[in-house]
Amino acid sequence: MLADRDAMATIAVKDLAAAKIFYQQKLGFSPTGAEGAGVVTLRSGKSTIVYESQFAGTNKATSATWGVGDEVDSIVRSLKKAGVPFEHYDLPGLRREGDVHVSESSRPLGPDGNILHINNQ
Repeated sequence: MLADRDAMATIAVKDLAAAKIFYQQKLGFSPTGAEGAGVVTLRSGKSTIVYESQFAGTNKATSATWGVGDEVDSIVRSLKKAGVPFEHYDLPGLRREGDVHVSESSRPLGPDGNILHINNQ
């Protein structure tokens, strides 16, 4: 039924204008041209991801994950240069090298505190 379908991350934001600036200018997403009341569709790979919600920022878990292979370090540097803040965790068995948690992953924060995960998968 759903096992052969692509899943799509949807990220809730409180302010669509601020979200468009962040996701387009800092993360480089492309607008699809489809916008409506409370929704702006921005392309990340094959997915579209942003919508407005009064509940934005209430999720304390990861909102979206990108597997970027060996590009983790270069992408983290680019995001830092663009002013994207990063979340840091102190977890057993995990160490940090700068903003990268070694298990080869990093977690930048989007508008409204959305946790975005970048890993080497």
